[in-house]
Amino acid sequence: MKAFFQRLAGKSRHSGSGNNPVVTLRTHLGTIKLELFPGQAPVTCANFLRYVQEGRYADAHFYRTVTLDNQGATATNIEIIQGGLGFVQHPRRLPPIEHEGTARTGLRHLDGTLSMTRNEQGASSEFFICIGDHPELDEGGIRHGDGRGFAAFGRVVKGMAVVRMIHRMPNKNQMFYGPVKAEVSL
Repeated sequence: MKAFFQRLAGKSRHSGSGNNPVVTLRTHLGTIKLELFPGQAPVTCANFLRYVQEGRYADAHFYRTVTLDNQGATATNIEIIQGGLGFVQHPRRLPPIEHEGTARTGLRHLDGTLSMTRNEQGASSEFFICIGDHPELDEGGIRHGDGRGFAAFGRVVKGMAVVRMIHRMPNKNQMFYGPVKAEVSL
């Protein structure tokens, strides 16, 4: 795994945070740059980078926004935008990976955190970005019924204004009327 990230480091741009890989999402609203944390979340980062490097995110898009206005009144209201390959079966989707919860990684769901969605089998291709701090998404939080939380593995280092624009786009039942295409690259 270490050799994988050393090879990757030679191919990607880095932020001021050391040798962490930086992934770029280009949308019609602007660019979002994501710093990944392979030292804390090696399995999740390797999975995400495999999607990027193998062109599996060629059809990537943001398709869902969760706002305070569209989820009903509960104790676990969150604000996120979700993207990836979508809810339908997709030929580029890989099998699920092992879940790396926040208790294991030490990462938290703060404003700008990049995290993976998951089901009982683990995470696959779908990711989300937090708007605001959401400890209820961390391990032990109450947003996911089993208390295992979600797998934070990166953060927005540039483009939170773009994230917030996407978050405010018109939607019906949390789904955008039209997806926001994202060109994903290292």
